[in-house]
Amino acid sequence: MKFHAIELPLGKTANSIRNSPKITILVTITLVLLTLIPLYYLLPGYASFPWNSSSSSSSQKLSSAIPPSSGDHGGVTSGRECDIFSGEWIPNPEAPYYTNLSCRWSIHEHQNCMKYGRPDLGFMKWRWKPDECELPIFNPAQFLEIVRGKSMAFVGDSVARNQVQSLICLLSRVMYPVDISYTRDEDFKRWNYTTYNFTLATFWTPYLVRINEADPNKIGLFNLYLDEFNEEWTTHIEQFDYVIISAGHWFYRPMMFYEKGTLVGCHYCLKENLTDLNMLYGYRKAFSTAFKAINSLPNYKGLTILRTFAPSHFENGVWNQGGNCLRTKPFMSNETHLEGKDLELYRIQLEEFSIAEREGKKSRGLRYGLLDTTKASLLRPDGHPSHYGHWPHENVTLYNDCVHWCLPGAIDTWNDFLLETLKIEGRKSFEGSIHTSDRKMRIR
Repeated sequence: MKFHAIELPLGKTANSIRNSPKITILVTITLVLLTLIPLYYLLPGYASFPWNSSSSSSSQKLSSAIPPSSGDHGGVTSGRECDIFSGEWIPNPEAPYYTNLSCRWSIHEHQNCMKYGRPDLGFMKWRWKPDECELPIFNPAQFLEIVRGKSMAFVGDSVARNQVQSLICLLSRVMYPVDISYTRDEDFKRWNYTTYNFTLATFWTPYLVRINEADPNKIGLFNLYLDEFNEEWTTHIEQFDYVIISAGHWFYRPMMFYEKGTLVGCHYCLKENLTDLNMLYGYRKAFSTAFKAINSLPNYKGLTILRTFAPSHFENGVWNQGGNCLRTKPFMSNETHLEGKDLELYRIQLEEFSIAEREGKKSRGLRYGLLDTTKASLLRPDGHPSHYGHWPHENVTLYNDCVHWCLPGAIDTWNDFLLETLKIEGRKSFEGSIHTSDRKMRIR
């Protein structure tokens, strides 16, 4: 069921010098630096180098050993390690960094809060401040240099697509991409940034595993084959250098669970003599299967990134019974906390991620990274479109949207996190190349 490309919890929507060890090391370091450090297209007011914030672990803990560069929106300033995912929202009068006019073709109507008259535009003027350091604002030129010649796939539901739209808009300050999609299906899009030979793709898969419609007479009830790969995305991602995986809100709806081809239970299906296994059972199995699919691909050598669950903010009712999100500023971290099913979904993601990371690294040396957007998103009840996804006089089948995010808006910070993750991986590769060269020199 498609309503202006929107997706709500209960409905689908609208990329030789052999004799001198010292010279060999110098050449290696120089080549790595030239590959990773953006030397041009630097924009005023953005970070200048990819390592002004650095990390030694996949939990994105940043060291302050490297000072912030001039013109940086922050840079690490504390003398301790910093968890960039723990902090507060603070005012940012310089935002936004694009508008619904400069990026009109990428912003879906139901997320175009500026166009449809949202009066409190302050929701665009906040940035995430980690507790012990600064998180640089997204630098589009820097991002494109880091991903030059590479490819990136977002695998998940329409909230994953929401992040891609934000990324395209943030990158629009440097250039717009060319649509190179292999299908007309809007659920599977692909773009190329020709100057950088960078490919960006989306694979719409709200349950991550194979599904089909359970009952033609009951719209929205799906069969989930919890132990079977969804080949609509798993057969494509071997070619990608980065795969960002996420899912969540669709698991609140009715589902039929199959394993080994047999119906084993359901969630809120209201069928007699069928075990209610609840949403958490299906959620864990789906993520386990999705990660197994990635770890089993023989030619996949990319970085797999988990983007954690972003809670919705319905108040005074659920999504289809009058619930809305009308707050106009962020929460402070001591004003709310993750609880209930949202907390369980988050825990399951982290547990399955840990298992997959351990198994992938042990069996094939695969790399994993974490984009923990949960806390920052929890604190932004003001960031959703609510009813500002259409004109007030329009007669549309559309509920208040407290799941997706206005563009520009809070979701842009997810791409601040993403760029920091890529910089961290760049530093790891750099340090790894030095250690490898050093070992070779000692062996000789």
